[in-house]
Amino acid sequence: MDLKEALGFGVGKKVRYAIVGLGDIAQEDMMPGVGHTGNSEISVLITSDPVKARELGEKYGVQAAFTYEQFGEALASGTFDAIYLATPNWRHAEFIVPALQAGIHVLTEKPLEVSTEKCKEILAAEKASSAKLMVAYRLHFEPGTLDTIEKVRSGELGRVHLFTSTFAQMVDPENHRAHSGKLAGPVLDMGPYPVNAARYIFEDEPTEVVSAVGTKHPESGFDQDFADTVAVTLRFPGERLAQFTLSYFGNATNFFTAVGTKGSVQLDPAYMFGKGLEQTTAIGEKKSKESFKNTDHFGGEMKYFSDCILNGTEPEPDGEEGFADVRVLEGIIKAVETGQAVMLEPFSRSKRIDTAAQKMTLGAVSTPELVDASNPGMGVEKQPKN
Repeated sequence: MDLKEALGFGVGKKVRYAIVGLGDIAQEDMMPGVGHTGNSEISVLITSDPVKARELGEKYGVQAAFTYEQFGEALASGTFDAIYLATPNWRHAEFIVPALQAGIHVLTEKPLEVSTEKCKEILAAEKASSAKLMVAYRLHFEPGTLDTIEKVRSGELGRVHLFTSTFAQMVDPENHRAHSGKLAGPVLDMGPYPVNAARYIFEDEPTEVVSAVGTKHPESGFDQDFADTVAVTLRFPGERLAQFTLSYFGNATNFFTAVGTKGSVQLDPAYMFGKGLEQTTAIGEKKSKESFKNTDHFGGEMKYFSDCILNGTEPEPDGEEGFADVRVLEGIIKAVETGQAVMLEPFSRSKRIDTAAQKMTLGAVSTPELVDASNPGMGVEKQPKN
């Protein structure tokens, strides 16, 4: 008997997924990519919207559907091995914890949750479960991002001590993100990108939110109960700084630059999908550019996670990786609210990105028409989403 059979999967077996939450990110990005992973399939839809359940079930050949209120029944149904979770951020623990307790694997969108308290609840469930948990950090599998990490690790940039980034998009004031306060504001929604990027560039954890300043723009059409634009400075060990700005009210922009004593590297775009990433490296005054082909970020991360399930290996962006970012995001929110610096509780990460093992190169897929869902952005370009 081989390992896959010992784990309950026969030769050629695919991991069966229940898609929990059928909003824009699930419909537009994950579901179209499942079919070409080779090791994954959709077997169940979980939504309280009967129109989505019916139309998407017909489109993807999925007959089994449950409402959110029937999640316990779904877990006991034996119709899926794992869930892909794409509910609002503040509903993650609600589904992750019982799934892990039932021995169901979980691939969840980021952030892991909206507070460290909720994250700790999830981590406890992960530790006690035989099932695996992975947070959907799709850029941990994207070739341009991984190449950038390798450049930093090689030492050719010298000692990298400065990280800067801007991540902005024009969010439609009709979108739910504009009416859910800080729980769906740019810090928790977009903040995981530059926070995570700074952490994988420095391969370390920040010790302090030096400053975080938020502004509100009445002309945006947003509810005025959250900051739609936030500027942040983080301190890392070794006198390293990360500075970035997040905005729901700016022309689509997403880049980061890592600066060292001998050179620098920039990704622009750095966080979006739907087009390839562009990398500019400078060593002294000598510059070079490289373009990376557009790939299916979502199908790639699911393929990787399904491989982990089928082969009995542990995923890299696990629950601890999700907690590491929420720890910082929580500090940023506190700094915005108080106007003061926030010291972060000591924390060290036990695992980092394996750039060789995690590279995924599945070809990009086309964007389907959405059912009772819409993209949050107002721009003509495809907007990045978490």
